[in-house]
Amino acid sequence: MNIRSKIVSLACLVLIIGLSSCKKEKQSEIDNIGQISKQKIYKGKPISKDFDSKIDSLIAEMTLEEKTGLLHGNSMFATKAVERLGIPELKMADGPLGVREELEKDSWTPLGLEDDYATYYPAGAGLSATWNPELAYTFGNSVGEETRARGKDVLLSPAINIIRTPLGGRTYEYFTEDPFLNKKLAVPFVVGIQDNDVAACVKHFAANNQETHRDYVNVKIAERPLREIYLPAFEATVKEAHAYAMMGAYNKFRGEYLCENDFMLNQLLKEEWGFEGVVISDWAAVHSSVNSLKSGLDIEMGTPKDFDEYFLAQPLIDSAKAGKISDTEIDKHVKRVLRVMYSVKSMGSGDRKEGSISTEAHFKNAYNIAAESVVLLKNDKNLLPLDPSEIKSLAVIGDNANKKNALGGFGAGVKTKREITPLEGLKNRLPESVNIKFAQGYEEKYSKTEKAKLGDVTLNGPVTIDELDPKLVEEAVEAAKNADAAIIFAGSNRDYETEASDRASLELPFGQEELIKKVLEANPNTIVVMIAGAPYNIDEISQKSSALVWSWFNGSEGGNALADVLLGDVNPSGKLPWTMPKKLEDSPAHATNSFPGDKTVSYDEGILVGYRWFDTKDIAPLYPFGYGLSYTDFAISEAKTNKKTFTDNDTIKLNLKVSNIGEFDGKEVIQVYASKPNSKVERADKELKAFKKIEVNTGESVSVDIELPIKELAYYKVSSKQWVVEPGTYQLKLGNSSRNIMSELEIQIQE
Repeated sequence: MNIRSKIVSLACLVLIIGLSSCKKEKQSEIDNIGQISKQKIYKGKPISKDFDSKIDSLIAEMTLEEKTGLLHGNSMFATKAVERLGIPELKMADGPLGVREELEKDSWTPLGLEDDYATYYPAGAGLSATWNPELAYTFGNSVGEETRARGKDVLLSPAINIIRTPLGGRTYEYFTEDPFLNKKLAVPFVVGIQDNDVAACVKHFAANNQETHRDYVNVKIAERPLREIYLPAFEATVKEAHAYAMMGAYNKFRGEYLCENDFMLNQLLKEEWGFEGVVISDWAAVHSSVNSLKSGLDIEMGTPKDFDEYFLAQPLIDSAKAGKISDTEIDKHVKRVLRVMYSVKSMGSGDRKEGSISTEAHFKNAYNIAAESVVLLKNDKNLLPLDPSEIKSLAVIGDNANKKNALGGFGAGVKTKREITPLEGLKNRLPESVNIKFAQGYEEKYSKTEKAKLGDVTLNGPVTIDELDPKLVEEAVEAAKNADAAIIFAGSNRDYETEASDRASLELPFGQEELIKKVLEANPNTIVVMIAGAPYNIDEISQKSSALVWSWFNGSEGGNALADVLLGDVNPSGKLPWTMPKKLEDSPAHATNSFPGDKTVSYDEGILVGYRWFDTKDIAPLYPFGYGLSYTDFAISEAKTNKKTFTDNDTIKLNLKVSNIGEFDGKEVIQVYASKPNSKVERADKELKAFKKIEVNTGESVSVDIELPIKELAYYKVSSKQWVVEPGTYQLKLGNSSRNIMSELEIQIQE
C-alpha cells in the first residue's frame, strides 16, 4: 500500500469511529507497547579451535611445498589444494557489490559461464545512507548465501576504509567518514556473511584512503587519529564480529608496506586485538617473502604471473631451505589457514550451508536497502512525491536514466540478470495513462589522449569531455517544456568513479551542470535526481532547483526503489553518510593541502575528519553529515537520561519521544552527538556516539530508548597507550543531522 492510500484509509477510519477516540486509543496503545526497544546486538562466532589436534596432525604430514601452497594463490582467486590429505583449495570471490563472475585461472578474463549470474547489491555508500544496522546484516547475510551457492569460502568484503576526501575513487564503495557509523554497519555486515559458513575478508587494512599513488604512498597518521578515526571499524569487526579474514592494503604506513608491517599486522591486529583469522594480501601488494610472513601476512594473492613466482611460493621455499625462515614460522601461518577452513566447514563438518543465488528474496533484499538509501535533499515546492493522477506526460531526461553500473569501472563488478534503471523503474510503476518522453540530454564521453590532473599531480582516471551536443540539449529542453512534469537524472557512474583512480575535481562530468540549468529554465518545476557515490559540486543546482534527490549505484532493484520514492510509495529516509562541501577546499584533506601527497601523504587534519572539521572550524557545508529530508516532519521532545552522573563503566540510557507531525508515515534517524566543553585534550565540536532509525506513523508518537556506553566517550591517550574517559561535563546533542540539533542534555562523569 502506498503512502497516499494509507492516508485515505486513515481518513476513512477517522470518519467511522471519530478522530478523538481513534487518537486516544492509539496513544494508549503507544504508551503500553509502542516503546522502541534497544537495538539488536550483533556478535559473531570466534574461529574454531576444536580441530587443532587434527590440524597439527595434517601439518606434520605436509611437505614444505604443500605448506607454501596454502599460503599463496594458485589461481586468480584460490590457493592450492593438498588432495592427498583432503585439504581443498581456499576459494575466494569479490566482493562488495555482489559475488563476482568466474574468471580464467590465470587472468582477469571472464569465463562467460551461464551459471555465475548474481544479485547486484547497492554499493557501500548506499548501504551506509540507510543508517540501518539491520539492513547491513541483511546485506551481509544475503550476499553470504550467494557466496556459498557459488561454492566459495571467502568473500572479499566489506570495504570499510574511512572516506577522507570527497575525490576518493572508492568513496562509492566505502561506507562513511565517521568511525562510529562505520563500525555499527560493518559488524552486522560481517556477522551476516559469516552466518553462512563463509569468511568475510574485511578490507583494506588500513589507512587506504586514496587511490592516487596507492601502490607505494607512505601514509603518516598520528596515533590519536589512527586509533579514533581510521581503526575503530576494523577493531570492531575483529572483537565483535570475529571476522575470519583481513585484507592487507597496497600502501605503506609509517614507512613499511602494509602487507609486511609488523606493527599493524602482528603487534596491533594479532596481539593487541586478538585477531585469529588470516591476513590476505590485496592483489599484488606483497614485496617480500620472509619479511612479509614474519610481519604477519598469511596468504599472498596477486595479478597474473606464474604462481610459483609469488613471494610466498618458490622464493619462500628457497628461503626455508637456506635457513632464513623456520618451519615453526611457516607452520604457524598454515595453521591459521586451516583453522579458517574448519571454521567455514570446507573441512571437517558435513553440514555446511548450501546457500542460494539470484533469488527473488535476494532481489527484495537489494530493493529494501536501496529504498531506504535514497536521500531527499530539497523539496521546497512539495513537487515530491509525484502524483500520477495529476500528470498525463512526464519528461525523463539524462543519460543516467538509462545507465547500468553493475559491471562499470576498474575493479570488482557483478554479472547480473537484473538491473532496473531509473527509466525502467518509472515505466514499471507509472500507469499507462502517463506518457513518458525520454531525452538523453548529455553523452558519456572521455578523452583518448588527456590525463586527469589535480594541481601538479597526474591521476590515472579518465578525463571527461564536457561539451554538450546542441541537438541533445534541444531535445531535452523541448521535452521539459512540453511535459506536465520533468525529472532529470544526472550525477556520475562507475566508469568515472572507480578503483585505481581518484577524481581531479568536484565538478559534474559531461557538461551536466549546464544542461540542468537549461532544463530548469525551461521548466522550473523539474525534479533533479543525482545518482553518484561521492560528493559533487552541486551548489548552484541546489540553489536553482526546487526538488533535489540523491541516489546511489543502487543495485539490481535500484530503479524500482527510486521510482517508489519519487512516486510516494516509499517515504525517503536516507541520510548522508558524508559531508557535502560547498567547495573542495573546505574539506579537511584539501584545506590542509595534504592530499594526495607524492611519495608521502601526511594526514594533517588529525582527528578532524569529515563533519568534525566543518563543525569545529565553523565552515558551512552544502549539506551536512547525517542530513536527509522526508515527506513528513518529525519532532523530538521529552528527552532525558536515566541519571545525571555516571562512572566509566556505566551506560547512559536515553529516552525521548519522537512524533510524526506531518501527513505521511515515515522513518527518522535519531542521531546522538557528544561534546566535551573545556576538554584538556583536542576535541571535535561534536562526535556521533549513538543513533537509531525508527518508524512513526502520521499523527503518532513513539517512546524511544537509546543506550550509549560511557566508554564510547573515551579518547586515546598516546602517552599511556590507553583509552581514557575524561571526567567532567558532557553535552549530548540529539538531532537528525550534525547541524540540526533539536534537543540537548547535560551529564557529569565522575573521576
